[in-house]
Amino acid sequence: MPADEPRGISRRTALMGLMAAFGAGCGRAGFLAANLPASFGAYRRHSDMAYGDHPLQRLDVYVPDDAAPDRGSAPGQTAARPLVVFWHGGRWSFGDKADYRFVGAALTELGCVAVLPNYRLYPEVKIAGFMDDAARAGRWAAAHAGEFGAAAHRLYLMGHSAGAHLAALVTLDSRYFAAAGQAAPAIAGVIGLSGPYDFLPLREADVQDMFGPPPNYPDSQPVNFVHAGAPPMLLVHGLQDKTVSPKNSMSLAAKLRAHDVPVTLRLYPKLTHADTVAALSKPARGRAPTLADIDAFIRPLPSS
Repeated sequence: MPADEPRGISRRTALMGLMAAFGAGCGRAGFLAANLPASFGAYRRHSDMAYGDHPLQRLDVYVPDDAAPDRGSAPGQTAARPLVVFWHGGRWSFGDKADYRFVGAALTELGCVAVLPNYRLYPEVKIAGFMDDAARAGRWAAAHAGEFGAAAHRLYLMGHSAGAHLAALVTLDSRYFAAAGQAAPAIAGVIGLSGPYDFLPLREADVQDMFGPPPNYPDSQPVNFVHAGAPPMLLVHGLQDKTVSPKNSMSLAAKLRAHDVPVTLRLYPKLTHADTVAALSKPARGRAPTLADIDAFIRPLPSS
């Protein structure tokens, strides 16, 4: 592996980092440790709802119990709950929403309705396929917000690692929401955890293939689509991340600021790649204030 490989995403280091962050000797045990406390949260989960015909075009919706406070609106007002769509990481080629129940549970603690989609993965599809799924899931969430006590105008797109790439690119590159001929949802903000946003050159054969041919490589980079009027963003990254370089978040933040787009950049000196999302699980909350960062970002009511 080249010495400067951290600008890209290594499948082996991504998976090993996630397991290590959960303090387990194997992946399943790690996710079980993260998800067991989440099973007893004050929320209801609606599982495997379809947003398309493919078996992977399914999502889970986490709804806070009625007694859970909506910390961004007036007492007793639930219709304005924030709606957060979270895409899992996995180098665009592995991962499953079921492993991230702890994320859905954590977001409901903030009074949010959380939507966790699966999406088609490489090599079955390339960028056009998984980005189409990102747009479909985002439109689905906005269209069904009211059914779960959320407000479509408080829609936040969020992800970890490759999922953060999906959230940023589908927001910034208007072609994906426009592809189906429907109006794009109003996005109140983007939350990216350890995301790749500016990672050219592509050196690994499978990444070159999923984002190719070479003339199309620039189209895979969210940083290339920053524009004035883009939604505010929260970018969280660990400075010990050896899987996705922190320079990705720094570069995107700088580009956003250059276009007068509000951005909050949180860089944590001791965090690795998976720590930013692992810190949403109750066993690892002490690793990083990720949940508090998200709470501070979504708490203000956006303009309707």
